[in-house]
Amino acid sequence: MDFDMLATAPFWIAVLRIATPLILGTLGVLLCERAGVLNLGIEGIMVAGAFSGWLAVYHGMPLWGGVAVAAAVGLAFGALHALLTVPLGLSQHVSGLGVTMLATSLSYYGYRLGFPKVTTPPTITPFAPMQSLEAIPLVGPVIAAQTPLTLLALCVVPVAAYVLNRTPLGLAVRMVGENPASADGQGVKVGWVRAGAVMAGSALMGVAGAFLTLSAFNAFFLNMINGRGWICVALVVFASWRPGKALLGALLFATFDVLQLRLQQQGGGSGFQLPYQVYLMLPYALSILALVVMARRAGYPQALMKPYRPGER
Repeated sequence: MDFDMLATAPFWIAVLRIATPLILGTLGVLLCERAGVLNLGIEGIMVAGAFSGWLAVYHGMPLWGGVAVAAAVGLAFGALHALLTVPLGLSQHVSGLGVTMLATSLSYYGYRLGFPKVTTPPTITPFAPMQSLEAIPLVGPVIAAQTPLTLLALCVVPVAAYVLNRTPLGLAVRMVGENPASADGQGVKVGWVRAGAVMAGSALMGVAGAFLTLSAFNAFFLNMINGRGWICVALVVFASWRPGKALLGALLFATFDVLQLRLQQQGGGSGFQLPYQVYLMLPYALSILALVVMARRAGYPQALMKPYRPGER
């Protein structure tokens, strides 16, 4: 294996590009769970965000308008999940999986309905790389090859960390995820805070999906999310529900993913060849190993997946 590739700009350009939807999606799940709500609807919300954002741009909206539409669609599905799990107190697992199936099915149905006879997905003009940032020392070539949505994802990390740890709003979110009864006693409206956190987190999930159609690719196609939502759920545990570590986890998984692609390329020219499935398995196997190591010390929100009804003990 040629480890020199780890020091090349193309390698890290690919890592950051693959990590971007994982960063946004992981932060979305983290925000929901810090408020005490598990959101397994992320896979479907990312599909809906990818489709709605792309469709909006295809029909004439600007690219940032497509991002806003994707965020709004994610927020709408988050509102549905919040309605089922917060005031009604239904199973968060069942509700989340139901949202995933609903959002995915509606997106695929909308695509087939809008483009019934196409064999090749229609394309749009996606976000362009930020070439003006190439002069930044050290990281300039890597950042310049990215699009504004990657820069947005990187900026959301410190903002989320600051809001959660340094503001009254963040304190309220953490309180309802740790001890909602105590938060209620302090005058915090537990239901509203939880619902707001779920909707905001779901909006980030929608933007994560939109990155794939508006930035990484220029079209929508079936199965393009390909399990990224479930990876985000696991990365939240790896991150111990901390935004900074969520960024690290997304970059780590993306590094493993790029590494397996490079290994496949190198393996094709050597005398000894492994089945390509081994390379495809590599990032998931390494991520599971990292997850096992980190999860042993993870402190999860104490009220996670526990419905709160005022007056009940």
